[in-house]
Amino acid sequence: MAHALPRQRGARRRVPRSTLSRPAMDHDLERTLTAIRAAHDRIRPYIRTTPTVYSYTFSESAGTDVHLKLENLQRTGSFKVRGALNRILTLTEAERARGLIAASAGNHAQGVALSAQLAGCSAKIVMPVTTALTKIERTEGYGAEVLLVGENYDQAAAHAKELAALEGRTMVHPFDDWEIIHGQGTVGLELLEQVPDLAAVILPIGGGGLIAGVALAIKALRPEVMVIGVQAEGASPMVQSIKEGEKRVVEKPKTLAEGIRVGRVGDNTFEVVRRYVDRTLTVSEAEIEAAVVELMEKNKVVAEAAAVTPVALLLGKQLELSGPVCAVISGGNIDLSLLGRLIESGLARQGRLGLLRLRMEDRPGQLQVVFDVIARQSANVKDVRHDRSGWKVPVGAVEVEVLVELRNARDLERLYTDLGQRGFERA
Repeated sequence: MAHALPRQRGARRRVPRSTLSRPAMDHDLERTLTAIRAAHDRIRPYIRTTPTVYSYTFSESAGTDVHLKLENLQRTGSFKVRGALNRILTLTEAERARGLIAASAGNHAQGVALSAQLAGCSAKIVMPVTTALTKIERTEGYGAEVLLVGENYDQAAAHAKELAALEGRTMVHPFDDWEIIHGQGTVGLELLEQVPDLAAVILPIGGGGLIAGVALAIKALRPEVMVIGVQAEGASPMVQSIKEGEKRVVEKPKTLAEGIRVGRVGDNTFEVVRRYVDRTLTVSEAEIEAAVVELMEKNKVVAEAAAVTPVALLLGKQLELSGPVCAVISGGNIDLSLLGRLIESGLARQGRLGLLRLRMEDRPGQLQVVFDVIARQSANVKDVRHDRSGWKVPVGAVEVEVLVELRNARDLERLYTDLGQRGFERA
């Protein structure tokens, strides 16, 4: 079990409370807590109690203690197996015998597939055509049948609902089901044990199953702990719904964070978030990209885009923080090709990767001069591209693009200055 470390020195800043009124804690929370504890006992033999680790880097930048709950280390690489397993283990034999069906952008799919395998029943998963290949392969690896339908989760879910009626399969909803919510709430039980003096928790929101379950667990046990949710700007139905006081739909959700690329919230999850979550906020695509790289480089944690939104919120300085905070890293199933592009994008933003665009005479030895200048600045050539197209470049000249790895952003301008003194034009 991870323990909270001594708080960092320095002034503390407060987390503003939501303007929404908070109802008194009632007997419903007690019954829900009993259900979440029962879910924990039910699924405990099959899942991992994931670690909560202290982040020195993020604590320093946030000005308060920051912990990371690493659900990316969970079985199937995501928290989703908790809810899926709890739901499937509470089904009747007849419901399991009919076979299961679910819609998912990836992580719920793997949770259902593994849970079905453990329960000895079949599963069919409908996934958007944009789903990362690695998530499809892993879902099939657990024995599930995968169908690719629709551009996003909502379209896949509509098809899954049709198939459930047609084939008589039992639907396993990814978030708007009480057994799913109770299963996800087990994250909150573990977190309160691992960080006893927790002041706030930040969680990603897709349809809302994770934050609903964790909020119910935490508010039942420690109502003073702040619960904060975060969505991507281009896919923020929960944030919009809370702001307007009624459920809103995002018709075409857009974000690289496919795990939270949903356009509508659940009936149950909306009501829980409305009552028990203190704040809901959004982060930009650039902030999500940066958080993937920061988390990997500075904390050695590989996480998918949806999972780093709590870190993106911390890095974006939208919150005034006071007391120990935990960011729940909800999953680690990121496509390696996307990870590579995000790393390059992150390095470019930090000025550690730059593109030299030069025009020079088309004669032997010119490129070698460029390479010599680059080497003297201890930069590294990553890629080179020539362009001699007559309609773009004067006869006798060539345009060259050189992708270079740098120590900092200032090095790129130094390269242009040195090359300019040698007669090379900036293209």
